[in-house]
Amino acid sequence: MTENKRDRFVRVAERRTNAILEKLRVLGNCSNQSMYEYTDEEISKIFSAIRKSVKETESLFKQKSSKQFRLGG
Repeated sequence: MTENKRDRFVRVAERRTNAILEKLRVLGNCSNQSMYEYTDEEISKIFSAIRKSVKETESLFKQKSSKQFRLGG
């Protein structure tokens, strides 16, 4: 049985989302100040980069899939 586009999306998106969530959890381990030293500026840079990347990726999903020129509607 061949996998349809929807099933493939669900399979791949779930796996990739879970990988990202795991990496964020691991990044959170760096907040342990008994093991690491960091500045507020460094933390701001990290989360600014993460927010920017999330926003860029989300915009890819919101783009119109059709790039054909149309007058009206």
